[in-house]
Order: sequence, then structure tokens, then C-alpha cells
Amino acid sequence: MGFSLFLSFCYIWLSSASQTSTAATVVSDILRPNQVLKDGQNLVSSGQRFELGFFSPDSSSSSNRYLGISYKNIPLTVVWIANRNNSIPGLSGSLSMGSNGFSLFANSSVAIWSVNATAVLKSPILQLLDNGNLVFREENNGDSEGYIWQSFDYITDTLLPDMKLGWKLRNGLHMYMRSWSSANDPSVGEFSFSLDPPETPQLVLRKGTQKRNRWGPWDGARFSGSAALRSNPVFIPMFNSSIEEVYYTFKIVDQSLLSRFVVTQDGLIQYLQWSKNSNEWAIMVTLQRDSCDSYMVCGPYGNCYDGPKCECLNGFRPKSPVDWARVDWSGGCVRKWELDCGNGDGFVKYGGMKLPDNSHLAASRNLSLEECRSVCLGNCSCMAFTVIDIHGNGGDCVLWFDDLLDMRDFSGGGDDLYIRMAKEELEAIADAKRDRRVKVIVTSIICSVTGMLLVGIIGWYTCRMRRARRWRTAESLNSSHRDFTEETQEEDLELPLFDLETVSAATDKFSFKNKIGQGGFGPVYKGVLPTGQEIAVKRLSQNSGQGINEFKNEVIVIAKLQHRNLVKLLGCCIQREERMLIYEYLPNKSLDNFLFDETRKKLTWKMRFDIVMGIARGLLYLHQDSRLRIIHRDLKASNILLDNEMNPKISDFGIARIFGAEQTEQMTKRVMGTYGYMSPEYAMSGHFSVKSDVFSFGVLLLEIISGKKNWGFYHPGHDLNLLGHAWKLWNEGKPLELMDALIDESYSENEVIRCIQVGLLCVQQRVEDRPTMSSVLLMLSTENAMVRQPKEPGFVTEASSMGMDTSSSSGKNPYTANEVTVTILDAR
Repeated sequence: MGFSLFLSFCYIWLSSASQTSTAATVVSDILRPNQVLKDGQNLVSSGQRFELGFFSPDSSSSSNRYLGISYKNIPLTVVWIANRNNSIPGLSGSLSMGSNGFSLFANSSVAIWSVNATAVLKSPILQLLDNGNLVFREENNGDSEGYIWQSFDYITDTLLPDMKLGWKLRNGLHMYMRSWSSANDPSVGEFSFSLDPPETPQLVLRKGTQKRNRWGPWDGARFSGSAALRSNPVFIPMFNSSIEEVYYTFKIVDQSLLSRFVVTQDGLIQYLQWSKNSNEWAIMVTLQRDSCDSYMVCGPYGNCYDGPKCECLNGFRPKSPVDWARVDWSGGCVRKWELDCGNGDGFVKYGGMKLPDNSHLAASRNLSLEECRSVCLGNCSCMAFTVIDIHGNGGDCVLWFDDLLDMRDFSGGGDDLYIRMAKEELEAIADAKRDRRVKVIVTSIICSVTGMLLVGIIGWYTCRMRRARRWRTAESLNSSHRDFTEETQEEDLELPLFDLETVSAATDKFSFKNKIGQGGFGPVYKGVLPTGQEIAVKRLSQNSGQGINEFKNEVIVIAKLQHRNLVKLLGCCIQREERMLIYEYLPNKSLDNFLFDETRKKLTWKMRFDIVMGIARGLLYLHQDSRLRIIHRDLKASNILLDNEMNPKISDFGIARIFGAEQTEQMTKRVMGTYGYMSPEYAMSGHFSVKSDVFSFGVLLLEIISGKKNWGFYHPGHDLNLLGHAWKLWNEGKPLELMDALIDESYSENEVIRCIQVGLLCVQQRVEDRPTMSSVLLMLSTENAMVRQPKEPGFVTEASSMGMDTSSSSGKNPYTANEVTVTILDAR
């Protein structure tokens, strides 16, 4: 009986010892000579961020134990493993520190992993740093150059901030990532992710020895063909190339954020951030965007477009037209004309490309474009060249020999590639250009002669009629209050022109008393035309963050749109240095005056709901119902104007984009918009679509309900912004606490909760999770509509936590305090 009790006690003791590291003994952050770290004990970094200890991947089993580094105070997330291919049976593992190194033992006698210094050490220590790096060094030498050994040199499946992916050239050490075999088996898996080769580095994912994905080479701002790995307000990529090492790493602006790259067991490269609200890792970016990121999907000289769809470059044709017609593109393309090195070969520029594989750096690195061309032209095997800033010296001449492999269209931020062409192809291109020039010249002559004949007859009459028509248009707009729910069947695309004297007189010479606002475009003035019609005049200022391109864009876009929930453009003034847009005047100004102004007027729930529905209808028209498909890109409270009946009208189309009928997404180098309203994929990688506007609408909806700004929101109990606060209340079952205290009691609880739920659906992190505006309208307007549960929003932390300044030194509009408008956010 006593022996049975003894066995029971031993079993209970062993079971408790096998629990996770949360119950483990803490042994500071340093292990010294003759000290032993046993299973059940942990080293913890000084800032309490990481811990080193023994763990089992499968928490239900303690048969296979590993020594690893993981995050402290969050569910087990292992970032480095010492013995990933050699597990320790049971709880017998120990890490022993000696006078000249350290060893990992199983059963106290079998050393399964060890590190030893080549020189005699005076006072060695093993220390876990707060960035997750385990270092072996002399105690009195904390310089990273003095590390005898560090875990950052031996990456497993995770890349942490400051961890280097690349090469140490002085000793040939290759630092790269290897996936786990499975979720419960950390041994080396099939996939590896590395930076190679050192000369013209590119990122490559391999399955075994076979390339699966490739991004590169580095072009000074990003790896060619990668949309995500570039600087943004949260993430800073860094590339270094020197005679001693070549590596890629990254930093995070807000050091309190937990973030990492992983290569998954399925061969995906993902960037994750820890979410305190949902208590899980949120996938921010997956490098593999679509099938065009698969290696060499279109074969040699094939160009891949989103879909995927393969096309041969100009000057090339399918190698096998039969296979090409069957959508088998693997054979790629061949030249229409064979090269003849000594007989007039030249180069044709292809812009917006992901650069091909197998690049070579010219012997003389820093060459001009023309010098690089000469180098390539002088070598008959050189098929293409370009100049990019690989090493930060202003430009490197990069050459390609043999076939050009693994290219794709990357018009949103690609590189220029100069491809060698035969003399016949160059002549064909020149003939085509010459034919086009001849047609232009002939057409120009005909038009000029015709114009000269007609100008004397009808010139004076035309000028008189145009001016009369402009005033008739203004008068008809003044007296007409038609409800434009659809575009008119007939459209006069010539926008009425106002002369400067008329606009100046209407605004009393742009007097300060008539100034009613200030935006990124410039000041806005109220005016009265001779007809008595009230107008609003947006005057482009010389120090405006926007410019002539935005002016033209707004004229082109909004002149072709008519809807009751879009502001009406009456005309424009282009005279001398002046650029002005003439709008209908809306007496209640913008929505932010009612939501955020300290002396604001009350908005009843019905008024707020009607404003939300009007904005939604306007966005649906832009995205779906108009002849042009428009992405607004800067939807916010200050760009929603209100007429005398409080009907909302979307304004400011200066950075809007027109999409083709089949187009679903675009990308830009110039991220333009307003922080707090921008979607994560747009702010971080320049991708925008109708779902970007949906995200902005969701932010605006939650602001209308709460009467608080997302950017600049403050709560004494946490550091979340409005999105994070709304998400927190939703998970706690208290969504009505989000409501503005000024809302009267005539609201319907179900209607408010449904609006909050729809708002959270719109601001979800992942693009594909967000609804379309047609679905949004259905959910908002239908009491019994099925509304799914939202997932975590994107960008839930406050501006200050991201290390960004919410002030501006450029004389921001006092009516839009705490609002940061981005006019250009360029990776370079």
C-alpha cells in the first residue's frame, strides 16, 4: 500500500513538471559557468519579452522535448530551437554551461548539441537578449561584434526584427529559414527561404532544391516583384551589402508590437503581428499574392499578368502555339527574329516589370544607363540589362545572359528592363512609329487647314455661343433640384469655363470673410454669381500638397458623374496661374463640423442613419452603377458635405482612380490619403480596390455612431484607437457603449447594433472578409438581413503607439485637427 502511494506521488510530481513554461522556475537572463538549466526552468530576457526553456510542440505529450526560445506571456510561440532534429525523450533534458562553452544533454550524459569557443575565455556567459537573440560572449564585452556565438545566426522557421537573412562572407555562413515538418514536428521541413546569391541578392522559396517562388533582385527600395516588403508607417525593410556580409532584415516603428516572418509547413511566407484584443497572431501580409508569383509560370520570355494570364513580350511569339491555346504556357516564348550580334542588334525598353531570374552584376558596378548598355551590347550572350540601386551607391549595372526567366507584369511599381532585339525587330518598331508620326502629321495638317478656313467664319460666333451656353447652364443648375439617381442618358463632357473676373467678383476678390474652409487642395470660398446662385470655389494654392494632376483628375472624374449623393461640379476656371473648381454651395458644410467640433449641433439618430445610407448609396454608385468605376481613396468626414436638408454628398475626387470594367485591384508607389481611414493593404503595400473604400466607409460609420475620430481617439483604460475600442466593446457584449452621448433616445437598439456590426465587418483586416457596398446597403436597410460576425479590424492601435506624429507644420485646416493627410508615401 505504501509503495503504491509512493508511485502515485511520483506520477503527480512528474506530471506537474511536464506542464508548459508558465509554471517554470525563472533563472534570470544569464547562465554562468557550472550552472545548469533543467527541464522546468527558464532563462527570461531582461524586458520579460522572451524566454528560453524546454517545451513539447504537442502540449498533450511530453515524450519529445526541445530546447527553444519563445515569447513570454502569450500562448506558446516558438521562434528558435536548438535541437529541432534531435528531440529529448521525457523530461531528462538539461543545458549545462562550462568554462569554454555549453552543451545540451539528454539523460545527463548524452550530449546532443554543444557550442565551444576556440580560444580560452575569462568569464563566459550565455545570455538571452530582449530581441530574442541567445548570445554566448565574454561578460565584459557586450558589443555584438564580440559575440562568440548567437542564435540569430542559425534561423529556424522564424525571422524576427533585427535577425538577418543572408550571408556572412568572411566565414561563408548562410543564414536562411527552414519550415517545420508539421505543426507538432519542428524538424527541418521541405521548404527553405533564403537570400541568394550574394552578388545580386534575391529572395527565393524552395521546396527541396526546386524553386517555388522568387522575388528580386533588390532594387534599392524593395525586392523586384514584391508589393509588400517596402517601407510604410509600421514596417521598415533594410538591406545591407558589404565586403563582410550581405543580408536583409527589418525593423518595427513601434517597438512594443510583436511581429515576425514565418515560412509555414505549406510553403507560405507570412508576416504576422500579435493582436492583444483577439489574443492571436494576425496575418498582415502573405508574400505569395497570386499564381503569377509561382516560379516561371509563363516559361522563358513569357510575361505573367494577374489571373494568371501569360503573354509573350513584344518581339516574341509562343514557342508552341498549340500548347499556348490550351493554356499550357510552360514552354514560354521565342524570338520572332534571331539575333545577329555583329549586325545591328539593339535594345527595347519594357517598363513596370518584375526583373528576371539569374541576374549578374557587371564588373564595374556604378555605371550610367548608357555605359551599362554598351557593356551588354559588347557581349553577344547578354540578353538584357538595367541599372538599379542594389548596393546604395546610386546605381548598379545588372546583366542577364541566356533566356529571361520568371517575369511578370508589375505596372504598379516594377522596374525597367532593356531587352536585346534583332535589327529586323528594331526596324519594324521604327517603321510603326514612323507610320504613327505620319498619320499624326497628316491629321494635324488637315485639321490646321480646315481650322484656318473655318476660324474666320465661325470663330466669333462660336465664342459668343459658348459663353451664352455657360451662363444658361449655370442658370438651369440654379433653378433645378432634380434627383439624380442615375446618370443622364445624354452627357455633355465639356465642362463650363468661368473667367477669373467673374469668380473674383462672386467671392468679393477672395475676401477672408468669404473663406469657408481649407483642405489639401487649398482654400475654399463662398461666392454668389450674377444669377444669384450660391457657389463654393476651391482655389488651388501654390503650397498645396496636391497639384495640377489632382486638379485634372477631379475635373475628369466628377464631371462625368451625377448622383444625388455626390457633390455637383458646376465648372472650372483655368486662367493665368489660377486653377479653380466651382461647386454647388452646400450651406451645412462638412460632416466633421457636426461630429467632432466642440460646439457642434446635435445630430439625432435618424439624421445619422440617413447620412450613413446616403454615403453608402453614393459609394455604391461609384463602385458599381456609374459608367465609370471609381475608387475614391480619401473617404472621410471632412469630405462629406451636407446640403440644407442634411443630405450627404461625397466630395474631393482629387486622388480618385478610374477602374476598367474587369479590373478589381491596382497598386501605386504613391500612397495618398488620410491616416485613420486608409486600409491596411493600401497603407502598407499600395494596393487599393473597392474594398479600400469599404474600409474607409466602416471607419466613417463608427465615427458617425460614436461622435469620435478614429485618429486621435483617447480612452483612459487602454491605448486602442476607435476601431480597437469598438472591437473591444463588441467582444465584451457592450456595443451600445460606443454611442455618442448626444444622440437622443429615439433610436432603435437593434438598428444601432446592426450598424456597429456592419461597420466592424467593413474594417476587417483581410480584404476578402470585407463586404461589398451592395451587401452593406442590404444589411443596413433590411431589418432581418443575415449579418455575419466580424473578425478583428485592421490597424487597431493608436497613432502614437505607431510612433507617428499627428501634427502638421503646413498650416492644417483647424476643422480637421488630429488628421494626417498623406499626399506621397514613396518607398524610395
